[in-house]
Amino acid sequence: MPADSGRSAGGRKAGGPGGTGGRIKVEVAGRALELSNLDKVLYPGAGFTKGEVIDYYTRVSAALLPHLAGRALTRIRYPNGVDGQFFFEKNAPASTPDWVRTERLPTPGSSRGREEIDFVVADDLPTLVWLANLAALELHTPQWRVGADPDLLVVDLDPGAPAGIDECCAVAIMIRDRFADDGIACYPKTSGRKGMQLSAPVAAEQSADEISGYVKRVAEELERRSPKTITSKMAKRLRPGRIFIDWSQNNAAKTTVAPYSLRAGPVPAASTPLTWTEVEAAAAGEPGVVRQFTAAEVLDRLDEYGDLLADLLAAGPRVPAADR
Repeated sequence: MPADSGRSAGGRKAGGPGGTGGRIKVEVAGRALELSNLDKVLYPGAGFTKGEVIDYYTRVSAALLPHLAGRALTRIRYPNGVDGQFFFEKNAPASTPDWVRTERLPTPGSSRGREEIDFVVADDLPTLVWLANLAALELHTPQWRVGADPDLLVVDLDPGAPAGIDECCAVAIMIRDRFADDGIACYPKTSGRKGMQLSAPVAAEQSADEISGYVKRVAEELERRSPKTITSKMAKRLRPGRIFIDWSQNNAAKTTVAPYSLRAGPVPAASTPLTWTEVEAAAAGEPGVVRQFTAAEVLDRLDEYGDLLADLLAAGPRVPAADR
């Protein structure tokens, strides 16, 4: 199958039947799948095809799947490529194979008036390949596993021009050091677009409101410390030249792009784990150390570093309660 062919992500030569343009039947980890239109270009600016998307997700799966396991998945699908119409998909489509894990979960405040939705949970490679074949380029997860309290804390760093990724790195270091004062270790990754995120394992013993409240307090504290470079407020008029510390990503109804997920854009960039050494170098002004990495670069980095976010899979501490 194309997903097991020669490495093709980001321009590497691929073997196998990736250019058939029709439908092929394959077996993935014991599951029968039918793949279609493998030569369809989904990233026109890079000539990156659906076959290469499947190839990338297969090759990154060993690192990606543990971060998806047990989490209700929101997908953003681009059936006609990144320049075409796209749609968010939370519910499992009618064509979902019976072996794909789904979980019926409440969706309070749904824009479609649904009280519950059957979410897909991507626990295995066949499900991941099936989703890639549906042109589900972007994979987004909540900070909790099904049936549990949040086990991750997330901070989204959104730069307001002319601030950019290097300025995000400087703020990321401030957050890292502040969290460390409370015994919380966090880990950086790019967003795959203009910003970056920090994630930290937490104890899965507190509500989303408690986690969100803690991150908000830290964001406000850092804003007071550095008001010319940081804002904790969502108002867009306050963002130019500042880094918005988005604490609201910890809301139970919100999701964050998964590590290693592709993003829709001119090139097949992916949300990429970083080392703190890279973040520190970028914050010190070393150009190009931290950027939005392509699929091919992500695969190279996995070969070099392994999963830099593996520590997110272990249990973390409780976050401090609000001062009484």
